[in-house]
This record gives sequence, structure tokens and C-alpha cells, in this order.
Amino acid sequence: MDKTIKLDLSAIGEGGLQEKVDKELEKVFDNILDPNTDIKTKRKLTITLTMVPDETREVVSTSMEVKSSLAPQTGVATTVLVGQKDGKVYANELKSKIPGQTYFDEEATLRTDIGQPIDDLERGINEDVIDFNKQKKVGN
Repeated sequence: MDKTIKLDLSAIGEGGLQEKVDKELEKVFDNILDPNTDIKTKRKLTITLTMVPDETREVVSTSMEVKSSLAPQTGVATTVLVGQKDGKVYANELKSKIPGQTYFDEEATLRTDIGQPIDDLERGINEDVIDFNKQKKVGN
């Protein structure tokens, strides 16, 4: 059986349609692999061929469009501690899940509820402390 319509979609428009399909497919697969999207959401690729004939109906201008419908990014929630001191507003993300509670991070560093390393805090406090045992004796 002879094929009377000889339009190869991967070659039409000097391969332009295939390029568009490949680009949109990459977006779709990136979206599927993105852990911040819902895995069950369907993704869609739409190819639209718009054909406009001339007055003789023998020449048809054809435009090609490729669109993808992706899964949206899932929402992210956190808790923020807010306060005011000396007329200034302060806000920090609560990292420990409970105000005032310390926690260990991924590297086993002890941190405050807002994520500041405890060692850094203690170093700052100890800089002001005078260790009399380390001072040199004057005289004898």
C-alpha cells in the first residue's frame, strides 16, 4: 500500500519539530526526577500543527508548537521564631522543632534551636573570662 501523505514528523521543518519535542521531553523528565514534585501528577506533552491553506488550496503554511504540562513544585513548610528587642524585629528559622531545645545536625555538631553552633557561642563567652592560672607570675 502506497503512502500518499509523506510527512515525517521527525524530519518536518528541517528537524525543527523533533528539536522542540526533545527539548520539551527533557523538561518533562527533569520534572519527573525532581523530588520536589508530586510523583503521581501526570505530565503531558502536546504537539500542535496549525495549517493555513492559501487561496488555491494547494500550498499550506504549517506552524508547529510543542508544549509540556509539568507537575508543580510541592510546598515547603517551616517554623519561624520572631521577637523584638530595642525596637528591632528579629526572625530566625526554628531548626530544632522545639523553641529553646538544642539539636545535633548532620555532621553531629551541637546547635541552638536556630542553628547556631554551641561551640561558637561558648568561644564567644570564654573570650571574656580571665584564666588566672595561665598568667605568668611576676617577680619570683
